[in-house]
This record gives sequence, structure tokens and C-alpha cells, in this order.
Amino acid sequence: MPRKSRVSLAGVAEHVIQRGNNRQAIFACENDMKVYVTWLKQYSKKYKVAIHAWVLMTNHVHILCSPANHSGISQMMQSLGRMYVMYFNRAYKRSGTLWEGRYRSCLVQSEQYLLELYRYIELNPVRAGMVQDPSEYSWSSYQCNALGKQSDLLTAHPNYLAINQDANNRLADYRKLFAGYVESELIEDIRKATNKGLALGNEQFKFKVEALSGRSVIEGKRGRPIGWKKAVDVSD
Repeated sequence: MPRKSRVSLAGVAEHVIQRGNNRQAIFACENDMKVYVTWLKQYSKKYKVAIHAWVLMTNHVHILCSPANHSGISQMMQSLGRMYVMYFNRAYKRSGTLWEGRYRSCLVQSEQYLLELYRYIELNPVRAGMVQDPSEYSWSSYQCNALGKQSDLLTAHPNYLAINQDANNRLADYRKLFAGYVESELIEDIRKATNKGLALGNEQFKFKVEALSGRSVIEGKRGRPIGWKKAVDVSD
């Protein structure tokens, strides 16, 4: 069976996840994470992909990003994955695959879900029981988005900037978003959309994505999307 092609649109945010094969560790020490981040910076800039949020876990990575063109994320992840595997195999005297197949991703409706993806990604170490507060984990974007730590990897999304016009107040308001956990139903929706390459958003958003891409991003649909003509005229 041929692989399902991904849907990626210029300027539309995506949630990307890449796992180790059989959930094996892809980072054995902090230096491995430094190497990964170095290449993530390099290739995100090369292929014009804005990185909004991230977390590096022991056996997987989450990235929230927006491409300047439809092929940017694919090119970034292919180059990053290839270079990191070469480094990892050389460093640990191993051979063979490191990744669990291709990376997985889903398009994200900014107005409704973007900040929820920020929370979902940066709370990952808390859900895993590694820390009690996201500020305690160094290998995520939380310290940047919530505490103001500077990083040349980070590009603030317009929806993040819209939280508050004042930078200090924005940080404080952003931290308030983390007062509670991400709802289990939302976690399930995010995981399903990412694992199946669907769109995370309302019906209007999904129809518009289908109209622009010509491919289905709604679970259970096949062929030309229903309502594709109507979706073309839908405004943002």
C-alpha cells in the first residue's frame, strides 16, 4: 500500500512528532540534545520553517512550527533526521535505523488550537512524571515562552504575541495558561490528528485545508472532499 502523502500548507502551523524506533531512546545524554537542537536551528532557517514550541524527550520529539512553503517541514525533518542518525550511530558505535518510520504531523487551526498545542507540548515532561513544573525542564520552549529566556531557535507565533501587547504581561498571562492540565479529550484529539495526519480544527478549517490541498484531512473520508467548492470561499 502506498504511503499517505502529508498535507502541508505555507503559513499554516503544524504539530510534528518524531519517535525512536520501538520507542527506544534517541537521546542518551544532554550533549545529544544539544546536537539535535543545533541541526534543528540550522535546517529550520535553511528551509524557512518558524519554530514556535518544542520539547525533547528521551525517546521522542515534539515541534510546533509554521513553514514558509509547502515543502519546508519535510525538507527540514529529512535533513535533520539524516544528520542526527549519522551522529548518533557514530557516537554510540551502532548501525541501522533510529526513527520509527517517518515523522508524523497534523495541521493546526491557529485561532482555536494553537495555544493548546503550546500547552500540550510544554507539559509533556510533567505528564511523563519527569518534573512537577514545566519550568524545571530545560529541553523545551517553556522557559522561552513563559519566562523570557532568549533563544535564536524560537519564532513567536502571532497568536502568542496577541496574548498581551506588553512583553512582561504576556509572559505572566502565558504562565496562567498552565494553571491546569490539558484535558484528556483534547490530548486524544491531538494524538489522533497527529498520528493519522489529519487536521486539528473545526469543520470550516478542515474543509478549507481540503480545498487548498485536494486531499482529505478528515477521518474516514476518501476521494475528493465533500463541500470542497464551498470551502474555497471560506475566509480566515
